[in-house]
Amino acid sequence: MAADIFALAERKLEWIDQRQRVLAQNIANADTPAYRARDMSPFEKLLGAPPITATVTNAMHMPGRVSEASLTSEMSSERAPDGNAVNVENELTKVARDETDSALVGNLWKSYMGLYLSALGKG
Repeated sequence: MAADIFALAERKLEWIDQRQRVLAQNIANADTPAYRARDMSPFEKLLGAPPITATVTNAMHMPGRVSEASLTSEMSSERAPDGNAVNVENELTKVARDETDSALVGNLWKSYMGLYLSALGKG
């Protein structure tokens, strides 16, 4: 049971880390013509799926951890004249939400570990 909770927390933190990379790419491309913002599939949808791994298409590429299957393109009704559809405010809101979720998972992990150690008589 304890291992399941820690594994779930680890998967959530991994998902947040991967999503932060995707959101950073969106923000970095806010001025790129015709760029469309991308996002990760919601964490809840990934709970039953195996861990996310990238497909290596060239031996010279650095290994990545986000597969294209886990990414979604965001449909935005607002587009710049050059076709760019990144809304930086929305992306920064997602970053802030992920930082809050990360802190929550970390605090839950720490609290559960304290209870676990206390039950073992080591806390």
